[in-house]
Amino acid sequence: MPSRPEILAPAGDHASLTAALASGADAVYFGLDDGFNARARAVNFATDDLADIVAAVHRAGARAYVTLNTLVFEAELPVLEGLLRKIAASGVDALIVQDPAVCLLARAVCPQLELHASTQMTVSSPEAARFAKGLGVSRVVVPRELSTDEIAAFARGTDVELEVFVHGALCMSWSGQC
Repeated sequence: MPSRPEILAPAGDHASLTAALASGADAVYFGLDDGFNARARAVNFATDDLADIVAAVHRAGARAYVTLNTLVFEAELPVLEGLLRKIAASGVDALIVQDPAVCLLARAVCPQLELHASTQMTVSSPEAARFAKGLGVSRVVVPRELSTDEIAAFARGTDVELEVFVHGALCMSWSGQC
C-alpha cells in the first residue's frame, strides 16, 4: 500500500501530458488513436508514438497507463491482440480496462502488465472486486457515485487496490452505463 495517494492525471494530448508531468503527477493515463478507449473527446496519442511517450513519462519519474476502456466486439479481438503486443513492447505500466474479454486477452498476451478496472467496469463492491481480481485486475477505479462511507466499506472488504476520482464531472447516469 502506498504511503501517500498516487496523483494520476489525464493526458489527452501533448500539452496536457507536459502539464501533468511538470505539476508532479505520479502517473498519467491516456488513450490511443485506435478507438479502443472512452476518451473520444481527447486528441489521444498515435500508437506509433507510444514508446517515445512512455519513455518521456518514465524519464519524468512517473508511470504511464493506457486506457482500453470500451467494450470490444469478437471481430475486433485480433486487432486488439496486435495492439496489446505493441503496448506491452512500449513499456507501459498498466492498462485501464472495461471489458472482461480484454482482461482475459491481456493476461494471455502481456501478463506482465498491471490491469486496472476502469470506472466503466462498474466495480462497486467487494464481491465485484473479487470477480475483477479473478480476471487479473490489481486495481479498481471505484464509481464516482459512491459516497466516502461506501468507499470505506468497500476498502474494508477487499484486498484489491482502490482508486478514487477526487475531481471531475459526474455522469448523468451511473459511470460507464450510459
